[in-house]
Amino acid sequence: MDGAAVIALGRGLAGRRELALEIEGRERGRGLGRLLIRSARTLMPRNEVVFAQVAGGNAASLRAFLAAGSSPIGSEVLFLRGDRAVVTSDPVPFKD
Repeated sequence: MDGAAVIALGRGLAGRRELALEIEGRERGRGLGRLLIRSARTLMPRNEVVFAQVAGGNAASLRAFLAAGSSPIGSEVLFLRGDRAVVTSDPVPFKD
């Protein structure tokens, strides 16, 4: 399983805590994403909010984040203005 996955936890846009991961194809579907997400959460204060950007078509990533206890809060669009990025958020509540 060496080199099967990479996880990044750091500060992203507007200084918010962000989490990202990449799992090699042969290792997918085994719960590794869920395990990595839960493990990463232990590296920060318990009540700190963590953001992850999951592409709408990436069902496997969405399932991993949901299984790890994450909750969708909305969508975000990144626009370029000249040579700098501008972020706008459009919170869309999810219903059960």
